[in-house]
Amino acid sequence: MQSASRLHLPGLGATLSGPIAGLSETPIAEVSMSVFGDPEVVPLWFGEGDLVTPDFVRDAAAKGLQAGETFYTWQRGIPELRAALAAYTERLYGIKCPADRLTVTTGGMQAILLSCQLLLDPGDNIVIVSPIWPNITSATRLVRGEPKYVALDRKPDGRWALDLQKVFDTVDDRTRAIFVNSPGNPTGWTMSSDEQRALLDFAKKRGVWIMADEVYARLIYTRSVAPSFLEQAGPDDPLIVLNSFSKPWAMTGWRVGWLTHPACLGDQFAKLVQINTSGVPHFLQRGAIAALEKGDGFIAEMVERCRAGGELVFQRLSAHPRITIARAEAAFYAFFAVDGVSDTMAFCKSLAKDYKVGLAPGEAFGPGGEGNVRLCFASGAERLSKGLDRIEAAIKAL
Repeated sequence: MQSASRLHLPGLGATLSGPIAGLSETPIAEVSMSVFGDPEVVPLWFGEGDLVTPDFVRDAAAKGLQAGETFYTWQRGIPELRAALAAYTERLYGIKCPADRLTVTTGGMQAILLSCQLLLDPGDNIVIVSPIWPNITSATRLVRGEPKYVALDRKPDGRWALDLQKVFDTVDDRTRAIFVNSPGNPTGWTMSSDEQRALLDFAKKRGVWIMADEVYARLIYTRSVAPSFLEQAGPDDPLIVLNSFSKPWAMTGWRVGWLTHPACLGDQFAKLVQINTSGVPHFLQRGAIAALEKGDGFIAEMVERCRAGGELVFQRLSAHPRITIARAEAAFYAFFAVDGVSDTMAFCKSLAKDYKVGLAPGEAFGPGGEGNVRLCFASGAERLSKGLDRIEAAIKAL
C-alpha cells in the first residue's frame, strides 16, 4: 500500500516522494515570478549585488577551460584548491586546518544538503536559529527530518539577540544537529565568540552536531572577519562549517562552496558528492583558487560598497516613523518592519507590481521573520536610491 504522504499527480498512476509534496515554492520566488520579465522592477529581493565576478577570477577559470580541464575530477575538490582553502583558513583564523578536513561542494546549498544527508535519519530533527534563509528547512524535510526553530529576540532598537537557553531547551532526544547562520541572513545578527563556545560545549555534552553557516563571515563592518566556530573547536569536535564563494567574491552563479569538518568525515562526504554531482567542474575550481589567493582587495572593496549601501538604506528608512530598522553590522541585508503591514507577502507583491521594486517577504525566513521584509543593499547607490524612492512612495500610500 502506498503511503498517504506520497504525492499523487492527476493522470499518473505512479506517485512521487512524500517530502516533495510538502515542498512549496519559496515566497521570494513567488513574489519574483509575479512580475517575471518586467525590466522596470528594481530587484532587491535576492542575495546578490550588481557587480560581476572580478576579472582575475574569471580569467583563471577561462584559462583552465582553455587548457582542457573539462573531465571528471576529484570528488572533494582538486588538491590545489583544498590546499588554498587550508592556507586561507589559517590566514583568516590563525589555526591549522589541513586539507583532509576540507571538501569542495557545488555551492553553499549543496553543502547544506550533503550535511543533512550525512547526519539525519527519518524522524530526526535539527534545531535551527531563525529567521533564516529557507534552504536549511527544505533540505531537512527532503531527507525526512524535522526542523525545530528558536527565534531570535528583537530588541526595542531593532537589533537581534539569541537566548541560548532557548536553544538548549529545544534540543531533545531526536536532535542530531543545531544549525546556526552567523552572520545571519536576513538579520545580520552575529554570534559572539563566548556564545559560540557555550553552544559548542553544550553540543559536545549532548552528542549533537553544530552546523555553522559562515557564508557571510567576511562581510562584517565592525571587524575584519566575524567570529568563527573554527576558532573555538578542536579538529575532532562535532562541528561542520559551511561556506561559499558566492557572496564575498561576487560568485553567486558559479556554485562553488566548501565544508570544513573532522577529517574522519572525508570519505563519507566523498561518497555523497559522487552520488549527488560527481564534483565541481575542474576549471571553475581554478577561479576559486584565484579568489582565495588574489581576492582580499576585492573583498575590501565589497565590504566598503556594502557598508555605504547599508548606511544609505538605514538613513532613508529609519527616518520613517512607521519603520523599525537597525543599522546592519554584517551581511548585506536590511530586515525591517513596517507598522501596519502584517501580510508581508501581499505587501511585497504590491511593491513589485504597483511600485516596481522587489523585496523579500519576511514569512519566507521562518519564525521571527513574520511582519518584516528584506532588502539586499549589495548594489550601487543609483539602484538603491531608485528602489528606496519607490518603497517610500508605497509606505506613504498605506
